Amino acid sequence: MTNQSGPGPGRPDPALSVIMSERRQLINLAYRLLGSVAEAEDAVQETYARWYAMSPQQQEAIDSPGAWLSRVASRICLNLLSSARARRETYVGEWIPEPLPERTEWITEWSGGATMDPADRVTLDESINMAFLVVLESMTPAERVAFVLHDVFRYPFAEVAEIVGRSPAACRQLASSARRRIRAARARTPPTARQAAIVRDFKLAWEAKDINALVGLLDPDAIAIADGGGLANAVADAVQGGELIASSCVGLLGRTPGLRILERTVNGQPGLVTQQDGGTVAVLAFDIVGDRIRHIWAILNPEKLRPWLTD
Repeated sequence: MTNQSGPGPGRPDPALSVIMSERRQLINLAYRLLGSVAEAEDAVQETYARWYAMSPQQQEAIDSPGAWLSRVASRICLNLLSSARARRETYVGEWIPEPLPERTEWITEWSGGATMDPADRVTLDESINMAFLVVLESMTPAERVAFVLHDVFRYPFAEVAEIVGRSPAACRQLASSARRRIRAARARTPPTARQAAIVRDFKLAWEAKDINALVGLLDPDAIAIADGGGLANAVADAVQGGELIASSCVGLLGRTPGLRILERTVNGQPGLVTQQDGGTVAVLAFDIVGDRIRHIWAILNPEKLRPWLTD
């Protein structure tokens, strides 16, 4: 690993290249654990700070730097999750995970680890969709970490136990509990092409201010949640009911001249982005069951829209 004498003037340090190559994987992991790009970046930064705080001899004693970095990042995320729960209790309005645009869909391949029933295993693609992340938010920090590490990234329970600080059997129970939550929240979702068509029809009906068409696309018990974080004008409480959501959408369009509605990929699924004067105002993610929209998550907090500010 790191050579104490260094690579020499003008020569790249091969150890640095190896360590930094893990950054993408760590961001993937931290985002799924935390639901926030900014917090994920902070966790990874702290992980690297701890690596470089060690002496060259300590670094050389580590057989697998990548595994070490992943373990440390996971522990940092576990600690952050505990404090994040407290912070989100004082958050202004509803808290929704930070949305990812298509160009930052951090999907990586992970090999090795324990095998499991393919019907149980969550794919990396699925693990960034908004409905999945919202369910993760309802879990305890230990449940979330155990589930994401094992079911998404395929860590064996022995390694999960080392990170979470519990026995492998306890971690197995945590993951099983989390898995039941995921299954309970899952419903029949149409193929991506059908989802895209429904989102497109919603966009067209919204632009036409056609309340009846919007109501026809929404589940009668649909729920719309907006996240402004106290930094953007957003309805504090969830709006429930297809008719009320449709009326709210049409009313918003009437109060916001020049608002553009664009079809975009949001967390790997069809979504919408609203823009005014060339700037992104909101990102909308959808949960579609059958042929109806069941949930709409609208993120307006500008701190969560950094990757969306230009289009």
